Amino acid sequence: MAMRYCMECGTALELRPHHEGGEVPFCPVCGRFRHPVYSTAVILVVTDPAGENVILIQQYGRGKNILVAGYVDQGESAEDAARRELREELGLTAARVRYHRSEYLSRTNTLMLCFAVTADGTDVTPNEEIDACRWFPLEEARRAILPGSLAAKFLNEILDEMSSEPGRAEYETSPAPK
Repeated sequence: MAMRYCMECGTALELRPHHEGGEVPFCPVCGRFRHPVYSTAVILVVTDPAGENVILIQQYGRGKNILVAGYVDQGESAEDAARRELREELGLTAARVRYHRSEYLSRTNTLMLCFAVTADGTDVTPNEEIDACRWFPLEEARRAILPGSLAAKFLNEILDEMSSEPGRAEYETSPAPK
């Protein structure tokens, strides 16, 4: 059980059977089941309009190539967060956004939602959060991204899909709302 205490009253939680199956942490004082609380973020594999290059960034003085990422704001859809992060961090607009998959990152207690994004251009205007950014040819991006990272895992999965299924980007989720 990850949560040990009630987030509202601080009482020690007990595992109790839940009507949907399995045992769930329960607060005997509040009389409520307590489900896990974690942050939600988007991480973006951004390709140029031709699908030939991927943009990688460096942040916070670390000098390691990673993907654009950011937290989903309260009341915001994940797709809108993906578009916002791309616009805020790189000054790019998303032509297409397609959900890939998610993975929980225990180090930061964050559910990472990965999206494959096609930018509508290549003219980048990075904000103050970005130390460096660069478009990499697809195969070079595989070698340039931080090895062993969740970013590398997502990048490689999407590049594998792109190389094995030409035209895959055509079934993306919606373009930006009008």
